[in-house]
Amino acid sequence: MTARPGKVGPHHVGPGEEEPSLILATCVGAIFHTALLFSLFLLFAGHNAPGGGFVGGLVAGAAFVLRYVEGGTDDLGRLMPVSATALLGAGLTMAVGTGLAALVVGGQFLESGKVTLDVPLLGEVKATSALPFDIGVYLVVVGLVLGILTTLGAEKGERA
Repeated sequence: MTARPGKVGPHHVGPGEEEPSLILATCVGAIFHTALLFSLFLLFAGHNAPGGGFVGGLVAGAAFVLRYVEGGTDDLGRLMPVSATALLGAGLTMAVGTGLAALVVGGQFLESGKVTLDVPLLGEVKATSALPFDIGVYLVVVGLVLGILTTLGAEKGERA
């Protein structure tokens, strides 16, 4: 592949940089959104079937790794305007907060609770405390993967 300056698709190719592979960009573009949707399915289906926050977060992280391989850190920054540290912190807060909420209502740390809600248009919906915990774990895993990828792609002086 020859290096030439200019614009290819959404990516800018600078002097000395290689043009991204069209086949790789097409495949990653087709897989990325499907993998993210599948990760959300695993997150919400994880209570009664295989999956959950960790597995869903790993699938989402793999989708971001594919995107990083195809477009680098600039592409990741465009896709995810929230910093990896913010995702990690929000996930940890949500997971620990779920555990502490059980203490507040008189249970033990991380004790599971269940609520039945009457939602308009949906009817009766059962919700468990495991879902916010799983969402927190999902955010931690995605934030960790994004943090690793942005650190790998950072210049030597930019690493924290």
